[in-house]
Amino acid sequence: MNCPDCDNDRTRVLDTGSNASGDTVRRRRECCRCSFRFTTYERPEWDSLQVKKRNGEIEPYDKRKLRNGIIRAVEKRPITDEQVAELLETVEAELRARDERIISSSLIGDLVSENLRTLDQVAYIRFVSVYKSFSEPQEFLKELDAVLDAELDDFEDPNKSQ
Repeated sequence: MNCPDCDNDRTRVLDTGSNASGDTVRRRRECCRCSFRFTTYERPEWDSLQVKKRNGEIEPYDKRKLRNGIIRAVEKRPITDEQVAELLETVEAELRARDERIISSSLIGDLVSENLRTLDQVAYIRFVSVYKSFSEPQEFLKELDAVLDAELDDFEDPNKSQ
């Protein structure tokens, strides 16, 4: 733990205690260099969402990382920051509603894809091409055909979307 006053990485714990519910640990610390005293709080990591990557690694859910991926997909498209924020909130709410602490990255990608598809089809194709690691033009064509087929179905049956 680095000292917030002098940034020294050597501190010592003077006192330790927990809150009434026992889910947070409070530590009173002192810097070994400048003797500055400060308090830190520790909370269990399992309280937050974790993401299981394709390679099996587990890392904390990072809303900024997901936002950056969406921003790249909607770049130069008529999508507002408010729409991106709403999409992020929708995806995060769906993840939390699952009542699981470890979520697969593929589930997150699927949820973003579904929401982007209704928001902007070009952004959807961009996102899916990276998310699914398209490497051949045929993969783009297949996904584009699916989008166009769905659009034709909606055009032929206007009551379908209602």
